[in-house]
Amino acid sequence: MQKVLLIIEKGTDKDLWGRVSFDDNLIVESAPSFELLERKMKKLLHDLHGLSPAKIEFEFVHDLTAVFSEKTYLNLSVVAQKLGINRSLMAQYAAGSKFPSPERARTIEKAMHDLGRDLLRLRIAVKGEKVSRSKTRVKKARHVA
Repeated sequence: MQKVLLIIEKGTDKDLWGRVSFDDNLIVESAPSFELLERKMKKLLHDLHGLSPAKIEFEFVHDLTAVFSEKTYLNLSVVAQKLGINRSLMAQYAAGSKFPSPERARTIEKAMHDLGRDLLRLRIAVKGEKVSRSKTRVKKARHVA
């Protein structure tokens, strides 16, 4: 399996843009979805470098400018507040008019991972009953008095 870094960027349109550097070639493509972008990039790598699409595994990495447009459930203001960064500076990072240092980018990435872990701990109850994670059936929630 050939592991290839695919960097996702936002475009001025609704498409996702991806770029791959392979054997000193920069390959750029756009598509409206990850799935189509992945297929198009695999085809380009096959056409240009003879790589078998079945043997290509992409490691998706988001350029910071793409994160907030592609992951619309992330709230720019909340992430900025969590990091102690001015909201307007965070907006400039997201727009690509300013770029964070590598250290700041790692801090932003860590904060987003923390938000994800927080969501993973979330449990849902329906009509007072806990929804089971592993099965579609519902368990009765235990009430502690």
